[in-house]
Amino acid sequence: MAISLNSHLFAGNPLRSKTPKLHDPLSLSSSFESLKSHLHQNPETHPPNSPFFKVLLFKKGRPLVSSSIEEEDGVAPSWHLGWIDLADCKTILGKHGVQLTESSLVYLGSRAEEHVVYWAMDVVENGELATELSNRKQLCFVELRTLMMATDWTDSWVMGDLAIAGHGRALLEWHNQSRFCGHCGDKTVPKEAGRMKQCSNELCKKSVYPRLDPVVIMLVIDRENNRVLLGRQSRFVPSMWSCLAGFIEPGESLEEAVRREAYEETGIEVGEVVYHSSQPWPVGPNSLPCQLMVGFFAYAKSHEINVDKEELEDARWHSREDVRKALRFAEYKKAQRLAAAKVDQMIKGVKKRWSSSAGYLAKSGEFAPMFVPGPFAITHHLISAWANQDPPTGAKAQMKKPPSGFVSKL
Repeated sequence: MAISLNSHLFAGNPLRSKTPKLHDPLSLSSSFESLKSHLHQNPETHPPNSPFFKVLLFKKGRPLVSSSIEEEDGVAPSWHLGWIDLADCKTILGKHGVQLTESSLVYLGSRAEEHVVYWAMDVVENGELATELSNRKQLCFVELRTLMMATDWTDSWVMGDLAIAGHGRALLEWHNQSRFCGHCGDKTVPKEAGRMKQCSNELCKKSVYPRLDPVVIMLVIDRENNRVLLGRQSRFVPSMWSCLAGFIEPGESLEEAVRREAYEETGIEVGEVVYHSSQPWPVGPNSLPCQLMVGFFAYAKSHEINVDKEELEDARWHSREDVRKALRFAEYKKAQRLAAAKVDQMIKGVKKRWSSSAGYLAKSGEFAPMFVPGPFAITHHLISAWANQDPPTGAKAQMKKPPSGFVSKL
């Protein structure tokens, strides 16, 4: 089976965050003014071409989702974001003592063809609210990482929903992390429809913008272009190997970060560094609400491995044939379908134990000697792009022209 993605998961957000015309009804400023008039129930102040508003609720970083297809005849269920109309959202939240105000909503963007503006909101832990949403609308708050595993990468609409959910979680978690000014310590208040924050201290008024944490992730290739260096951490499931990765330090270029991380973690010296692609990664810890994974091919100048045990459990060279076998073995589609079934059961209120690694097991129930993360992660596409090349004709010539799109032959 071939897996082909036009973009990485969490990329390709279909919502437009800006419009070319300032006074466009869908623009951030115009839609925010219209939102305020709707919330305060003042129809006389509604702009003449006011858009519709929909809200996506989050609870502890988990977006509200629904299931749209019943599992039958081998067709796996599909999840979608649980958008709620502004009026319904105000009514539902009001019943549980939660006031819907313009300062509690964060602007996500718009779809011009629908004349709709979308917003995100973080709600506090409320069991009664979750129960009502489940009973009335068959909705459930689900971890973003679980949704990532459950996303059918052949469904462009669901891929778009996942990108929207990742964007919303990143913004809301940033709001939670930036409640106080880092300069003077006073409280911050949201501005520009939640797309920035400002210190409330009149003598400070420092502006704060959403945080982005760039990470380099690299596939280290030997000089003969026959083997790649993969590492594993102690938290990995058995037999899983992945690319090396690390955060960029201040004053450091991307290429320098690749060389430093490879040397610090494995003792391997890297020469040439070639860019492949990048992927937003909003499923990290709450303190790092949105990482950007920047992927590279890195060419080793040395072969002897010296693993930093504080960073990695192990690191080894793997041949092209071993990597190809690992890609063929893992049943990525099966794992995705199992995750989709789990999400469907959660929405229906069914509690059942589920393993995220079940799709990587052989029929015997045991793990293969080696496998790599699935198509939801950029590391999969770095590895599969290298493994499925034609017989190499030289590392530099081969890797400076990575395949168009992201294709892995399984």
